[in-house]
Amino acid sequence: MKIIGLTGSIGMGKSVLADQFRSIGVPVHDADAVVHALMKPNGLAFDDIKNAFPDVIINGEIDRKKLGQVVFNDDEKRSILEGILHPLVRQSSNHFIAQCRKRREKICVLDIPLLFETGRDKDVDVTLTVTAPKWVQRRRVLSRKNMTDDKFKSIVKTQMPDYRKRLMSDVVITSARGKRHTLNEIKKLKEYNAK
Repeated sequence: MKIIGLTGSIGMGKSVLADQFRSIGVPVHDADAVVHALMKPNGLAFDDIKNAFPDVIINGEIDRKKLGQVVFNDDEKRSILEGILHPLVRQSSNHFIAQCRKRREKICVLDIPLLFETGRDKDVDVTLTVTAPKWVQRRRVLSRKNMTDDKFKSIVKTQMPDYRKRLMSDVVITSARGKRHTLNEIKKLKEYNAK
């Protein structure tokens, strides 16, 4: 079974590609969705986050916006949060891969925003970066609810630059040419890797 690691900076179109992989029958593990589940009151990371960042608990839940404000501009605090979350996400993706192997899937996708930053590129057979011009990225991100220019800049600052991801990737797909283009590209990728 071939494992594709899908990544891309904020606003590049990674979620669209993940959905397109699903639409053509390729199982996708979504690291962001796992993080959301881990941070819920009954999630595996909740107690550790509550102990490390007690000020972000509001009405018995993690206030993600407040947590973001705490960790985005503080490398040490971000490192603490990543130390809680990343091993649990890895455990979840390992279970997902094992399930795919059991079902004899020919290909599966790990959707990991920080694929290279966390060293997860070493766990996959093919690295795929989705990209777009900076002005397209900026327009997409700033159209999101509750997004500000400062928040956008601080998120980009925590991510590896797009040009480095492209240089490190086996495959690069641009999302600026539209959904039909990206779908055709991932169909070709599936066909090539499912042999």
